Amino acid sequence: MIRDAKMNDVKVMYGLLQHFANKGLLLGRSLSSLYDQLRDFKVFVKEGEEDAAAGQMLGICALHVCWENLAEIRSLAVVEEAQGQGIGRQLVEACLAEADHFGITRVFTLTYQPAFFQRLGFRHIDKNELPHKVWSDCIQCPKFPDCNEEALVWER
Repeated sequence: MIRDAKMNDVKVMYGLLQHFANKGLLLGRSLSSLYDQLRDFKVFVKEGEEDAAAGQMLGICALHVCWENLAEIRSLAVVEEAQGQGIGRQLVEACLAEADHFGITRVFTLTYQPAFFQRLGFRHIDKNELPHKVWSDCIQCPKFPDCNEEALVWER
């Protein structure tokens, strides 16, 4: 079940993101930034579970609005035991539907998993095509400026 994130989800979200950040697979987020950007996040919880206690939250994903007609899919994470079941796809599709609701027709992602996003209709772009505004998170990353994430974009 996909729903909007709630305050009591933040610590579980933080743990899930830190797990993958420690493996170098995504950019970690501070608790403060998760609270600040809580409205960006969707969570996938086990059917019938309203609260996302550890073990109940299977995945998260955020749609971060950057500019007039540009948003970013970020912080996509699915617990390892639930990967390959379509949870990531459903989360990204929910974020793309929300972008459509807001009239946003261009959504990008920076990822180490480009094939996953290509299956969802994203295509490769040069990072230089993205406005400088989107790099504010990258400056905080320990891999900056030698990051090998790939930039992809989805356009309606």
